[in-house]
Amino acid sequence: MATVKVKFRASSKPGKEGTLFFQVIHGRVTRQIATGYKIFESEWDAIGSEIILTDNEPLRHGYLLSVKEALAAESSKLKGVIARLDKTGNNYSVEKIVELSNGPKNCDNFIAFAQRLISQLKQIGKRRTADTYTTVLNSFKHFRGEQDLLLDDVDSSLMMEYETWLKENGICKNTISFYMRNLRAIYNRAVERELTAQRFPFKHVYTGIDKTVKRAVPIKIIRQIKELDLTLSPLLDYARDLFLFSFYTRGMSFVDMSYLKKKDLQNGILTYRRQKTNQQLSIKWEQPMQDIIDKYDTTGSPYLLPIIRDMDRDQRKQYKNASHLVNNKLKKIGEQLGVGIPLTTYVARHTWASIAKSRNIPVSTISEALGHDSETTTRIYLTSLDTSSVDKANSIVLKLL
Repeated sequence: MATVKVKFRASSKPGKEGTLFFQVIHGRVTRQIATGYKIFESEWDAIGSEIILTDNEPLRHGYLLSVKEALAAESSKLKGVIARLDKTGNNYSVEKIVELSNGPKNCDNFIAFAQRLISQLKQIGKRRTADTYTTVLNSFKHFRGEQDLLLDDVDSSLMMEYETWLKENGICKNTISFYMRNLRAIYNRAVERELTAQRFPFKHVYTGIDKTVKRAVPIKIIRQIKELDLTLSPLLDYARDLFLFSFYTRGMSFVDMSYLKKKDLQNGILTYRRQKTNQQLSIKWEQPMQDIIDKYDTTGSPYLLPIIRDMDRDQRKQYKNASHLVNNKLKKIGEQLGVGIPLTTYVARHTWASIAKSRNIPVSTISEALGHDSETTTRIYLTSLDTSSVDKANSIVLKLL
């Protein structure tokens, strides 16, 4: 009788998510089937071989619950395959179980596969990745004229044609790289699920990171933004406040600002987890931050800032709409001040880092302050840092205002 178990493999990189896979054993032969799902080691119960649901983080809880339910469904499917094979009374191999569980190979279409993958990502709470893949797939579909193709037909020649098409349509080098890297990620998922063989179709197209135009402004521009009289323009004032709040909090990203809870502020310390990396950060609460909070009535809301306002509506949609609104208004403020680059919330983050560096604050300290992990280019050699050092860095920057 064949057996099926869910197993967890920790990442070789500290602090990174590990992978979940099925272990199928039959006739003393063991095979592994990738699930495509990832969790942190602290979220896995090795003894009970199950996911640990965290109650203190609603977003993470929802994701983990979705993964748990998806694994249960896929496990049931595998066991159903085994039961059908057992009923035949014939001998079968573990490879036959894997083959039947994955379905027919080498006959899937690339765009159709990508669309199913996007749906699966949404179901398990990976909305940001799903949105990214949707953007990339829309571009590729435009290139193909909505015409699908077999996974086996995704090759180097096709990707070079796509790259040429992007260049002819005025797409910049870094955006081309963004499209290619994410298409490669989708393709690799198909390879991982054994729907096609690995042909390395992206080896001749650009997937690097080109040097970008500087997206920071000098401290005098931050002062001008702070001192603007926007009394008669409440939306511009709102956008300005959120821009400054990001700057005050060491360049906090807009998505992290959106999901800050009032309970995250305790005893003069703001503690939160980055949505992008799940890394926990702590920030000493400063008076300029409190001044912004005091301007807005968030009574009845668990959130610290007035970004997600209606608990009965889609919170992610509210965050995205607010992000669009704020960046649109910030660009108008930038034009009003004659800033040479489009003003966005990202500029606040980049500017904090640039100003901190100009004040001889160590790059390692800045990296820790921004909450970068090993996937980024800013953390060079630091593995840990006392929070007080980061708070001191932030105080130095804020005193320049």
